[in-house]
Amino acid sequence: MGAMSPAHWAIVAVVLLVLFGSKKLPEAARGLGRSLRILKSEVGEMHADRPAALGARDQDPTHEPVNHMRAANTTEHNP
Repeated sequence: MGAMSPAHWAIVAVVLLVLFGSKKLPEAARGLGRSLRILKSEVGEMHADRPAALGARDQDPTHEPVNHMRAANTTEHNP
């Protein structure tokens, strides 16, 4: 399997030219490039927003763990 050799890339290029034609191929490449840029920017924004969201959650008193619960004693019988 391994990496693709230059011969493999040439075959892929010929197949793409046959499928899309010489006029549509540059347009498709531009569209793919735009999509990848948008995806990268959105992922970057998600990573930038994540620490802020975690910090806000840590400051919210409704998310504090409950540490003061008493364990039930199951060996005693109440009359």
